[in-house]
Amino acid sequence: MLAPLKLPQEDLDHILRAVGPHWEQLRGQRILLTGGTGFIGKWLLGSFIHANNQLGLDAQIRVLSRSPESFIDSFPALRQSTGVEWLKGDVRNLSTDAASDCRFAIHAATDVVATSTPADILDTCIRGTQRIVDAMSIGTQARRLLLLSSGAIYGRTNGNTITEECTTAPDPLASASTYGEGKRVSEMLCSMAAAARPGLEVSIARCFAFVGPHLPLDKHFAIGNFIQAAIQDADIQILGDGTPLRSYLYAADLAIWLWTMLFTAPNNRAFNIGGQEAISIGDLAHRVNQVLNAKGKVCIAQTPAPGAKPQAYVPSVERIASELGLVVTTSLDDAIRRTAKWARLIS
Repeated sequence: MLAPLKLPQEDLDHILRAVGPHWEQLRGQRILLTGGTGFIGKWLLGSFIHANNQLGLDAQIRVLSRSPESFIDSFPALRQSTGVEWLKGDVRNLSTDAASDCRFAIHAATDVVATSTPADILDTCIRGTQRIVDAMSIGTQARRLLLLSSGAIYGRTNGNTITEECTTAPDPLASASTYGEGKRVSEMLCSMAAAARPGLEVSIARCFAFVGPHLPLDKHFAIGNFIQAAIQDADIQILGDGTPLRSYLYAADLAIWLWTMLFTAPNNRAFNIGGQEAISIGDLAHRVNQVLNAKGKVCIAQTPAPGAKPQAYVPSVERIASELGLVVTTSLDDAIRRTAKWARLIS
């Protein structure tokens, strides 16, 4: 059964239960959401609508989108959803009045799927975050802002899980680093605002890799491409040597962690958000085929260099477990199955 934004009902019920009494902080309140039409945004918006309806919170969510009309056309049920207000525009031009009546804000804008120039990505990260900070700093009421940052702020790492104290950084001379550098500056802007502006509390979610309904299966997300190939019984093609390490968090767990952070995370504190199980890209391809009983082969184009350490993009999530009590509740195998089941259902 699918519910708001075509999300699985069982996942929305799980999010509702897991966030539990913290939802009460939204009762009668307004929240601003940027990036509400992206992968993470769909899960936040869908789970908000579900909680608002099930708990009678009488809350309102204001969603910023460059093209709300086309998004609503894709999800017509949104026209009947109460408590959802659409704000058309680019986050870089956000009016400071946009959050004047909002107790909460989640800044999730920065499209990593659309084809944008490095300069545009950097500008959106920095100027967009500054606009959100300014909008949330007006007035005297207490406010909470959750910034969705990225594991890309750590730059290239090898072999080990990445803790929040890691001091590595992206290469500033590489154009591919603009997203990570932009998120680093975004974190700094939020941190400075939290320190300088009374009543504004900020928490930072450093997001890594995810899997679940609405993850694009035809873009640059390896696990999405693998799942689509497996559904079609096609061969999985890996252009590299298959050694890079990744971990994946299921989208329902992601939503639980983000909502809990918004409501409870300490001020000016960053937390890694991601899966615990490290797996190489090559092994992941075989795992997807095995879990989905696919008939295609795994074809790896390159041979690993002898003695080379694999590039790793795997977070340590010990801090969020010890400080906020948040743990993984959906295994990688179940996450793969649920994503494939959803993809088949809506195709």
